[in-house]
Amino acid sequence: MRSFDKSTRLDPALVPLWVGLWGFLGLFVLYPLVRLIYIVFTTDGGVSLINLIKVLMSWYNRKAFFNSLALATAVSTTGTFIGFLFAFAVTRIPLPQPVKWFLGAVVVLPFVSPPFTSSIALTMVLGPNGLLLKLLHAPDFNIYGFWGTWIAETLTYFPVAFLTLTAVLKAIDPNLEDAAMSMGNTSWGTFRTVTLPLSIPGLANAFLLLFGSSLADFSTPLVMAGHSFPVLTTQAYLQITGMYDIQGGATISFILLVPALLVYLLQHYWVEQRSYVTITGKAGAPSVVKGGRFFAEALILTIISAITLFIIFLYSIIFLGSLMKVWGIDNSFTLENYVYVFTVGWEAVKDTVLIAIISTFIGSAIGVTTGYLINRKDLPWRKTLEFMSLLNYVLPGTVVGIAYAVAFNSGPIVLTGTMSIIVALCVSRYDATGIRATIASLQQIDPSIEEASLSLGASRFTTFFRVTLPLIMPAVTTGMRYLFVVSMTAVSATIFLVSVRWSLLTIRILECITELLFAQAAAFSVVLVLIVFFAIGAIAVLFHIIYPNYYRQLRRL
Repeated sequence: MRSFDKSTRLDPALVPLWVGLWGFLGLFVLYPLVRLIYIVFTTDGGVSLINLIKVLMSWYNRKAFFNSLALATAVSTTGTFIGFLFAFAVTRIPLPQPVKWFLGAVVVLPFVSPPFTSSIALTMVLGPNGLLLKLLHAPDFNIYGFWGTWIAETLTYFPVAFLTLTAVLKAIDPNLEDAAMSMGNTSWGTFRTVTLPLSIPGLANAFLLLFGSSLADFSTPLVMAGHSFPVLTTQAYLQITGMYDIQGGATISFILLVPALLVYLLQHYWVEQRSYVTITGKAGAPSVVKGGRFFAEALILTIISAITLFIIFLYSIIFLGSLMKVWGIDNSFTLENYVYVFTVGWEAVKDTVLIAIISTFIGSAIGVTTGYLINRKDLPWRKTLEFMSLLNYVLPGTVVGIAYAVAFNSGPIVLTGTMSIIVALCVSRYDATGIRATIASLQQIDPSIEEASLSLGASRFTTFFRVTLPLIMPAVTTGMRYLFVVSMTAVSATIFLVSVRWSLLTIRILECITELLFAQAAAFSVVLVLIVFFAIGAIAVLFHIIYPNYYRQLRRL
C-alpha cells in the first residue's frame, strides 16, 4: 500500500467523501464507544473505578467470566479439529466433485441460518419432550448448561475453521508432500513433518477466530446455557433488561472487551505471518495431492459423515417441527405455523427485509468508497480510517449494542426506536467484509489500467464506473451478500435497539423460544433461510444482467 506523501495535494473532489466517511465513523463507531467508556468510569460526575469493582466483586460475574473463557476454549478446540477434518477431506482425499460440493453446501448452512438454529434443533431433539429422549427413554436427561452450549456453538462456528483451513491446505504445494514421500517417508510421517507444520498458522488463526466468535456469542448461551452456566454476554443483557441497570450492563460488557481485543491482536499477528505458507518463485509441474493411508482416510470420512448426517438431521427437525402443531405434544401436520409467521409475524418479516435491503445498499456504497480511497488515493490518516472501519466488527456484538443504547438513548443525538439506528449499526459493524474484499481485489489490479483510461481522456468518474468497478465486482457482491445475510440474522447487538415500531425476525424467533413456541420458531427460521437464499440468488442474477462477464470473473478468482 502506498504511503501518504505530505507534498501531495489533496484532490478537492475527494474532500467531501473523505469528510463524510470520517463523520460516519466518528458518529457510529467512536462516539458510542466513548460514551460506553464514560458511563463505566464515571460516578456522580467524577472519574471512578467503583463500577468495575462492584461488578468484579460479584462471584456470579466472576463465574460468568471464567465460564466464557472455558466455553470459548472448548468450542475453538473442537471446532478447529472438526473444521480441519472437513478441510483435509475436500483438499487431500480423492472424493468425487459432487461429494465435495455437497459437503461444502452442508457446512455453510449455519452461515445462512439464524445463530440459534442449532439451539432450537437441539432443544427439539434433546430438550424437554425431545424426540431422541422419548426414543431412548431418558426423560431426565438435561441438555442445558455447558454441554448443550458447547455442542450448539461448535456446530454453528466450525464452518469458519473449515473455510479458513481449506484455503490454507489448498495453498500448500503438493510437490512438497510428494518429495517427502519419495524420500521414504510414510503417509503419516509426511503429514506430521510437512502438512501439519505448514498448516499451523491456519490452525492458530482458525482457533482464534472461533475463540472470538464463541466469546462474543449471545444467542446460543441465552437459549442453551441456563442459570447454572452464566456467561458474560447474557449477564450483560440480563443486567439491562432484567434489572434495568444500564451502567452495570455496560460495565460487564466492557470487561468482555479485554479478552476480545487480545484475541483480535493475536489473530492479527497470525494473519500477518503469511510467510509460513509455501511460496515458490518457480513452480514445477503440480503433482496430485496426497491424502492419508486407507485406514486414516476411512476414519476421517466416517467422522465427517457422522457430523454431516447430524447437521442434516438437525435441519430436517427444524423443517419438520415447523409443520407440526405443538412439537412433542401434538405432532399432527399443519400449516398454521406459517400462517402465524405471515400474520402475527408479518411486521417483523417486512421490517427485517427492509432494514437488510437498505443496510446492504448503503453499506456497499460506503464499503466500496472506503476500500477505494484507502487503496488508491494518497490521503492522510488512511491507516487510522481502516482501523476505525473494522473496530465495530472486532468488538463483541453485545458491547456494540449496549454502546449504541447508551449513546443514542439520550441527548445530544437521540435515535432510539428508529430504523436509522439499526441500519447504522448493521452498516458500521458488518461492512468490514466488503471493505476488506474491495481492498484485496484492488491490490490485484494494476493501477496502470486506470491510468490508461485517464490518459485517453476519460474522466475519473467514467474510469471508476467503466473500468475499476467492473473489475472489482466479485468483491462488491461478496460484501453485499455478507451484509444482507448478517443484517437478516443478527441478534447480539440489535436486540438492544429493537422497539415496538421496528422489530426483527431473529428477535421474534427468540421470543417464540422463550415462550416455548418451538414450532413457530422453526417456521420463522425456515422462512428466514429461504429469504436469504432467494436474496443471494437475486444479487447474483442482478449483477449478471448488469455485467455479463460477472460469472467469468468469479471463476477467474
